[in-house]
Amino acid sequence: MSSDIAIRVNNLGKCYKIYDKPHDRLKQSLWRGRKQFYREFWALRDISFEVKKGETVGIIGRNGSGKSTLLQLICGTLTPTTGEIQINGRIAALLELGSGFNPEFTGRENVYMNATILGLSRQEIDAKYDEIVAFADIGDFIEQPVKTYSSGMYVRLAFSVAINVDPDILVVDEALSVGDHAFQHKCISRFSQIISDGASILFVSHDVGVVQAHCQRAAWLDCGNIRSIGKASEISDRYYQSIIEENAKYDRVQQVTIRRSEENSHTDSPNDNKRAQLHPVNPSKRWGRKGIEITEWALCNDNGDQCNSFHFRDKMKIVMQLMASEDIPVCFPGFLLRDIKGNFLTGITSRTCGHELEGLHAGDELQLTFTIELLYASDNYTIMLNIACDDRGVDFYDVCENVENFFILADPVDRPRYGYGRVFLPTTLEIIKVGNAL
Repeated sequence: MSSDIAIRVNNLGKCYKIYDKPHDRLKQSLWRGRKQFYREFWALRDISFEVKKGETVGIIGRNGSGKSTLLQLICGTLTPTTGEIQINGRIAALLELGSGFNPEFTGRENVYMNATILGLSRQEIDAKYDEIVAFADIGDFIEQPVKTYSSGMYVRLAFSVAINVDPDILVVDEALSVGDHAFQHKCISRFSQIISDGASILFVSHDVGVVQAHCQRAAWLDCGNIRSIGKASEISDRYYQSIIEENAKYDRVQQVTIRRSEENSHTDSPNDNKRAQLHPVNPSKRWGRKGIEITEWALCNDNGDQCNSFHFRDKMKIVMQLMASEDIPVCFPGFLLRDIKGNFLTGITSRTCGHELEGLHAGDELQLTFTIELLYASDNYTIMLNIACDDRGVDFYDVCENVENFFILADPVDRPRYGYGRVFLPTTLEIIKVGNAL
């Protein structure tokens, strides 16, 4: 293998034997291959690619496409059915974090044991121990048995050990999302440092934003085969476009089902039909001082139908139901939009729209409908709902993070109307004829 190649995979395949009944395994051993009592399932088939030294390659694909199986084969925890794998350098893996920990051992003992398994000598572990403990940030619990740890503390320590080995090759399976937001930021920073130090990285992620940000190339796995491999930005766009298109098909089916259900159901008064069908808020995280809360909400298209897929310049409605549990002198309900990388895009409040909400009393209920013209490129976006205490957004009565994802679908017909970049800015052009020009 060439000295500039860190990983070479050639015609790799992994086949599992699926037995419908437990006693079929016994039959298979007795017949010694003369008769087959199982079905073959190929998790991977004919996989070939290379990772150069210093290169970062992302593996993307839907659940069940074979991503984790591929990494386990490369790390040696699984044996391939066909093909071969060549590794050039010391490899560290972030797969099943903490799977090698002994729950009866202290954190310190598990650090030494796990780092030894990853290839470090006692002297190397001694030199890195303080750095590992500081990165994990679990305090005095390092001297306690890990069976007393919370799940977050457990994976943080495991991640800290693996990420501080200084490997030639780092293999990562969705491990960058462990812990809280602060720890995730620290993981990304350390990951970026390893890349800048020249290590070869192969990692699986469902976050195509991370793949685009850190990888030179990406491989798209689909049903155990490489569907496409090439420049990370191009492969990520193709993969994400396929997800958007599939979600759009599902959404269209759902909307047809809803319309048919409405046609067959008893209709109320015309005024009732105009009101959006709200549902409880289900945020990934909720916080705030309370006093007034967002109780229900809906995401709709311009016709008032529940929908989470749109096209460029469609109208999207965010409907929020508020209830005050105490007297509120003033509040500023609104929303915030982020892109798939978590970048802040837009923040709108009632004041932005020219409305002041003052003098609310305990028991008051309000329904607000924000209508947004979508001037963003096709992609996946997230919504955060909030009620600010002041117009600066320093303090909040209620914050509901990541309540919903919505998609803006690509539409080639509208490309000339969109232009280039992430956000479209409505712009006018004036042309004046000067001399013989034009």
